Amino acid sequence: MIDEELDRTEFPESVELDDPTVDNVSDAEATEDNAGEAVPEKDEVAEMKEQLLRTMAEYDNFRKRTAREKEALRAEIITGVVSKFLPVMDNLERALSADCSDDNYKSGVKMIYDSFMETLSGLGVEEIQSDGAPFDPNLHQAVHRIEDPEKESGTVVQTFAKGYKIGEKVIRFAMVAVVS
Repeated sequence: MIDEELDRTEFPESVELDDPTVDNVSDAEATEDNAGEAVPEKDEVAEMKEQLLRTMAEYDNFRKRTAREKEALRAEIITGVVSKFLPVMDNLERALSADCSDDNYKSGVKMIYDSFMETLSGLGVEEIQSDGAPFDPNLHQAVHRIEDPEKESGTVVQTFAKGYKIGEKVIRFAMVAVVS
């Protein structure tokens, strides 16, 4: 007979823990569960959640900062290595501009030069544009001034040594002559 009464009694399918209408546990019972262990109070839970959110934000900031430092270090390493090879590049350019009767030899030097330029491009190294460009002290180093009434003042008219950069970081400034 008791079983029949229990079967007829309707129980809610689920009860929300934060439901303010459900208050069938006393405050003394709320702080201890059935095993006698202390259950964290709402303030402690909120504090733990806040601490977890702060820890997650600190980790995210750490990850982003580490990625930025890694990219900056990569650029520094490439800059250091490439700057050592630029004199070799200059010599290859001089060899290409020199008169040579052996076309195969000149073709071989051109292939080496092109391969070197392709490698630099793959590392993110770009040549600084100079001839005909406006003088930019952040990219160019003026080593000579030329008087030319036909050209606009502040225009680069001759490049003595090409400049190179990686991103916004200059590896070597372009040495140029500028119209004054």
